[in-house]
Amino acid sequence: MPRMNEESRGVFIMRRYLWQGDFSKLPQTRCDVVVIGTGLAGLYTALHLDPALQVVLLNKNGLDESNSMYAQGGIAAAIAPGDSPAQHFEDSWVAGAGLNNPSALQVLVQEGPSDIRQLRDWGVPFDLDSQGCLSVTREGAHHRNRIVHCHGDATGLYVTSTLADRLRSQTNCQLLEKTCLVDFLTDEQDAVCGILTLTADNPGQYAIILARHVILASGGIGGLYPRTTNAATATGDGLAAALRCGAETADLEFVQFHPTALPWPDAQGRCFLISEAVRGEGGILRNHKGKAFMALEHPQADLAPRDIVSRAIYRQMLENGIEHVWLDITHRDRDFLMKRFPTIYETCARRGIDIATQWIPVSPVQHYYMGGVRTDIDGRTTKTGLWACGEAACTGIYGANRLASNSLLECLVFGRRIAQAINHQPTKFSSLTGQPDFSGQLRLVRPILDLPAGRVQTIRLQIRQIMDRHCGILRNQEGLELAAEQLGDIIQELAAVRIQDRFTLETCQMATAAKAIIQAAMARTGSVGAHFRTDDPAGKLNSVV
Repeated sequence: MPRMNEESRGVFIMRRYLWQGDFSKLPQTRCDVVVIGTGLAGLYTALHLDPALQVVLLNKNGLDESNSMYAQGGIAAAIAPGDSPAQHFEDSWVAGAGLNNPSALQVLVQEGPSDIRQLRDWGVPFDLDSQGCLSVTREGAHHRNRIVHCHGDATGLYVTSTLADRLRSQTNCQLLEKTCLVDFLTDEQDAVCGILTLTADNPGQYAIILARHVILASGGIGGLYPRTTNAATATGDGLAAALRCGAETADLEFVQFHPTALPWPDAQGRCFLISEAVRGEGGILRNHKGKAFMALEHPQADLAPRDIVSRAIYRQMLENGIEHVWLDITHRDRDFLMKRFPTIYETCARRGIDIATQWIPVSPVQHYYMGGVRTDIDGRTTKTGLWACGEAACTGIYGANRLASNSLLECLVFGRRIAQAINHQPTKFSSLTGQPDFSGQLRLVRPILDLPAGRVQTIRLQIRQIMDRHCGILRNQEGLELAAEQLGDIIQELAAVRIQDRFTLETCQMATAAKAIIQAAMARTGSVGAHFRTDDPAGKLNSVV
């Protein structure tokens, strides 16, 4: 990738590697496969790898935190009578505004049901109906009931915890917790041959892991926004590292905002999600006058695609000067709500909201990232040795907007396909595998700086404010250009920073990821799907880029 970038403030050097010390002095370990991330994508991939392979998995906090574990609604798959992969394909295609990759989407909908059966065989406690069959429900933009779920609204938690327990029994898998990805290492053939890591709770402790295969499953970019449903670990690390190593990316402009979350973030910016399944069970969105407004926005009303619902709510908020709208599920009785949505019921109750008798305050927040590192249908990126799956990847299955509950299915289908592809390759780490090539590491033109922690905190807040203001639900060229200039200044300031701790590392990763997203949003001049520009409200300028 180019290392010299023209910015509004002049020319600066992009660091190939964030570490600026002597690589030869860092401790090194070797394995066959390294998996970055232990959400559903990372866990499911690792569990399908040949047991003869030595596998290292790493995460930033622990097995008990990932975006996957917060998934409430469930997993979409055409398993119910009367449903079919063709219908699932059609709903996904329409939701994605026809920008989906048809080959990848066909793989998803055709192979997904077998992965659901695999999860059942492994003991995932899916909810069953009175006949002992999988219970299925409906969410936005689906025309059939096809969402399987666990314990009502805790699907992600039960799926990931079941797989985490299974992983612990795999003798070929080593887990490195509180370990951050810094960069992908490349050899003289420009193939990825390992990773550089930083221990999260031990400042300055860098290490190298050499591997024949590197699988990126690090999740999304929610940390780039002040309000998100994502785990605190989702700061775009994988995207930033991929950009620096020259891997191709795709669809970076498409950021999904979930229409319904409680509007009050915690200290880390995370908002509690109110599952789309609530609207699937008849929930109605109402404005400050109590009027249902979605029927005027789309034929599917409250079950319209997420980008349409989010924009409709956002307009209500802007036009009426309100901080949220309301979701009304009071036509359902208390026993039903407690059984179908136990997590939502209890969480709202702790906040003084009785969802059986009161409307739920909701507003759109950042939720999912359709863009990422470009892959083929087997999870291969454009860099030899580097694979990607889950939210960090871009297979193209989503197009301009993700269909509800397809995300966990993507983790399963393409994670398994990566493992199968690797299993058919030579199994052991070879002495012929390339060694990292650090000759291309550019020297900075100024001394390394130590930024005060307070300044790093300010920069992180600035990144979030820039993205929220200029690359949110509504965008325009003027705002995007201003965002690009402001992020350019931030990147210049961070270019010579010494990175010794997780917080500074994440902030540098966030700046790189944010700038790439802004540039992609500027390049797509027309509105489509989740990328809505107020300077092209009718989508007349849209073209595939």
